[in-house]
Amino acid sequence: MSEHENIAEAPKVYGLIAEFDEADDLLAAASKTYRAGYRAIEAYTPFPLHGLSEAIGFDKTHVPVFTLLGGILGAIFGFGMQYFAMVMHSPYHVGGKPLNSWPAFIPITFEMTILFAAFAALGSMLLLNGLPRYHHPIFNAKRFERASSDGFFLCIESGDGKFDAGETRAFLEGLDPVDVSEVLDT
Repeated sequence: MSEHENIAEAPKVYGLIAEFDEADDLLAAASKTYRAGYRAIEAYTPFPLHGLSEAIGFDKTHVPVFTLLGGILGAIFGFGMQYFAMVMHSPYHVGGKPLNSWPAFIPITFEMTILFAAFAALGSMLLLNGLPRYHHPIFNAKRFERASSDGFFLCIESGDGKFDAGETRAFLEGLDPVDVSEVLDT
């Protein structure tokens, strides 16, 4: 065996996480963190907190654009499917109506618009959130199980351009949290 095989690799640091007791403390800390220049920030709360997404710099998403594109594609598909079936594949003249009787195509076109838009919204939400992800390093954080009941957490990821382990820890401790701990990416 070579000496490189005997050396266990140290786990990579995912980031630093600060725990707060109150929602207002987390909101204030998130605003200060963003103003300090950190951008790879995540906040975890047991309930939705008004203004938190804006405080960490998350102000827009691309899901509505994908939903609109899915709806347009669904409308084109729904109308095109009916047009092909009624005009090209099996043209029957019924009651003197034209083959391309578009008012009759509206219900199916509408339903396909809704269907494709819903699938596009769901799919883009999953993809843009990086899901499915069966394990996230944040679950390795000390006391993180409290995030679903009564804990408020702010994490600065190590991928942030301003992240320096010592300086970032000192910054987080200056926000007066209950605890600051390291999150390992295992």
